[in-house]
Amino acid sequence: MGETEIRAMLDGLCRAAEAVDGDRFASYFTEDGVYHDGFYGAFAGRTRIAEMINQWFFKHARDMRWDMLEPALQGDRLYTRYIFSYNSKLPEANNARTMFEAVSIMTLRDGKIAEYREVADCGTAFADMTFHPERIFKIFERRAAALKLRPEVARHLPSS
Repeated sequence: MGETEIRAMLDGLCRAAEAVDGDRFASYFTEDGVYHDGFYGAFAGRTRIAEMINQWFFKHARDMRWDMLEPALQGDRLYTRYIFSYNSKLPEANNARTMFEAVSIMTLRDGKIAEYREVADCGTAFADMTFHPERIFKIFERRAAALKLRPEVARHLPSS
């Protein structure tokens, strides 16, 4: 894929998410593609990825904006920085406009996304929504447990 095709794919992905168009969003993935969301977990296959956009992303958010910036392709791996924002529908957030910065890590196959992961600095979003420390701890506790299950982390775990 060339730079023009990559930028078109990333822009299409973001605009489909903003439009709550899960089918169009999922069309950028392979049939067996997996989207690993930092908040909601893994969604495998186009049907589940479309469901993630249509049902999960907007369950607690509205007026989402997503911009992917500075893509870098290395072999079949695509990295891009992004800015993500929305108004929170969570009662305790009082409709706060929240945002965070993150990096997407995508594995490409035949011009489609086979796997999507992200590393997000979501602390800014939690501060915008005035989350209590206990809630933040629970979120990061789940993320820490998920990280420890990944094969590439094995040698970093404490030895028994």
